[in-house]
Amino acid sequence: MSRQELLSPEGLRVDGRRANELRRISCRASVLNSADGSAYYEQGNTKVLVAVYGPREPRNRSLTQHDQAAINVEFNVAPFSTSERRKRSKGDKRLLEISSFVKQTFEGAIQTAIYPRSQIDIYIHLLQHDGGTLEACINAATLALVDAGISMVDYVCACTAGFVDDTPVLDLNFVEESSIETPDLTVAILPRNGNIALLQMESKLHSSKLEDVMELAIEGCKHIHRKLDQAVLATANDLAEKLSH
Repeated sequence: MSRQELLSPEGLRVDGRRANELRRISCRASVLNSADGSAYYEQGNTKVLVAVYGPREPRNRSLTQHDQAAINVEFNVAPFSTSERRKRSKGDKRLLEISSFVKQTFEGAIQTAIYPRSQIDIYIHLLQHDGGTLEACINAATLALVDAGISMVDYVCACTAGFVDDTPVLDLNFVEESSIETPDLTVAILPRNGNIALLQMESKLHSSKLEDVMELAIEGCKHIHRKLDQAVLATANDLAEKLSH
C-alpha cells in the first residue's frame, strides 16, 4: 500500500481519522475476580485483557531477589485475534519481544524495593489485533497494576506515532503500521514528570522528523493518561458504592 493511499488529499486516513486523532479508547479495571488486579482495554479494534498476581512468593526460588520483587511478564495472542488463524508457541520471537519491552518498561515504574523476595506476574492476552499492540499492552498493564494495588512511581502511558506523506500521524492502526513506508515509533511516558519509560522504533526514521513524531506521541500519551485515570476513578466509585450498601 502506498503512502498516497494511507492519507487522502483531504488529510483523512484509511479509517477516517485526522492525522492527530487517537482511535476510540474504552477501558475498565477489576474485570476478573480471580486475579489480584485486572483490566480490559480497547484502542480502536485492538483489544487486550491483563491479569496481575502478586506480590507473591516466587515460583522459582533460584530467581528470588532479596532486595526487590522480580517482575514476570507473559504475553499471549488468541488464535482468533487476526484473520490469520494460527496458534503461536510460547517461544515465538514476537511474543518474547513484546513481553521483554513490557517488563523493561515496568521495572522502572514499579517500586520493587517495597516487595523484596517476591514476584509480580503480569499476564497479557491479545484478544484482537488491529495495530498498536505494544501501546495497548502497556496501557492495560498499568490499569491492572493500579487495580492490584501495586505501588508505582506513576502511571505508564504509551502511544504510537509515525509519518505518512511528510505528515506526523498518531496512533497507527494495522494497515498503517504494516506499510513498509510508514515509520512506527512507540513512546511510553511517566505523565507527572514527563520522563520517557520506553522508546521503541520498528523502522527507520530521519532524525529531522523524530522530534515531531515524538511530540505527537507524547500528546497521545497525555490523553491516554486521562482515560486511565477516569477508569481508576470509576472503579473506586463502584467499590465505594458497593461498600455503602
